[in-house]
Amino acid sequence: METKENILLEVKDLRVHFGDEHDPVRAVDGISFSIHKGETSALVGESGCGKSVTAMALARLVPQPPGIYAGGEIYYYGNDVLKMSARRLRQMRGNDISYVFQDPSASLNPVFRIGYQIGEVLHLHRRGLNIRNESIELMRLVGIPDPANRLDSYPHELSGGMQQRVMIAMALACRPKLLVADEPTTALDVTIQAQILELLASLQQRLGMAVLLITHNLGLVAGMAHRIHVMYSGRIVESGFAEDVLLHPRHPYTRGLLNAVPRLNGVEGRLEGIEGNVPNPRDMPSGCKFHPRCPYRREVCIEREPADEEVREGWLSRCHFWREL
Repeated sequence: METKENILLEVKDLRVHFGDEHDPVRAVDGISFSIHKGETSALVGESGCGKSVTAMALARLVPQPPGIYAGGEIYYYGNDVLKMSARRLRQMRGNDISYVFQDPSASLNPVFRIGYQIGEVLHLHRRGLNIRNESIELMRLVGIPDPANRLDSYPHELSGGMQQRVMIAMALACRPKLLVADEPTTALDVTIQAQILELLASLQQRLGMAVLLITHNLGLVAGMAHRIHVMYSGRIVESGFAEDVLLHPRHPYTRGLLNAVPRLNGVEGRLEGIEGNVPNPRDMPSGCKFHPRCPYRREVCIEREPADEEVREGWLSRCHFWREL
């Protein structure tokens, strides 16, 4: 049973814009969702849909300027992140909400050894520990072999998969309650992708933390996410429990993403792509923002933007004709 006590972080009508406040680029345009304690949620959509901006906004990491927090609320344990002082934000980042980004080779400093970079996090947030011993334990936790010697390695001496494990170790250094993984497998080959996702799933269960997994691939989250939020053009167009969204999608965009996932069941033929591209945020179409690409569009889709409609409790769709899908 869902209760308010189970909600770790709640986003209400969040709007994040860029540029001139009189003619803004609406990167995130009124989204609402919740992340529950100990659960994995997935934020899914193509590049340019606003996923990463949403993720950065959770800890108020979108720089101002050029970013503008134009409206909405982000509640972490009942406290509005958008109203927190700079000091409280510094305490929350890392200690409560931590991040793993998509390209570890760009995130790790090439001129410092791995041990120094992990130790820097511990020195800032968990003083009083034996930093070397704790760093070794973190490396062992994420499955890096011979961790004591690996602390003396430089990033270029590790494979892409090992670099990402180091990034996860750094993110877990303060035992956060929420780990935000922003496309953590993008720069890795398929085999290593599976290993990293399995690692995140096992750590989530072992440490009891919540995970927000951001990806463009619904196939990656099928066995990991409890809840899925599908995002398009700055809005969440479908949101619900993973089983509902994956097996019975109630938005054409969700269906298109699922049809684009390769299947290993022996079925031959070309993958079904979604025609067109994500619209330019400075030149949004009228009505439903997905209608230029939607095979089910009708006149009302062009004229009027749909509202969130409840398929059933905890499952929402932003489509005029979700009942017919």
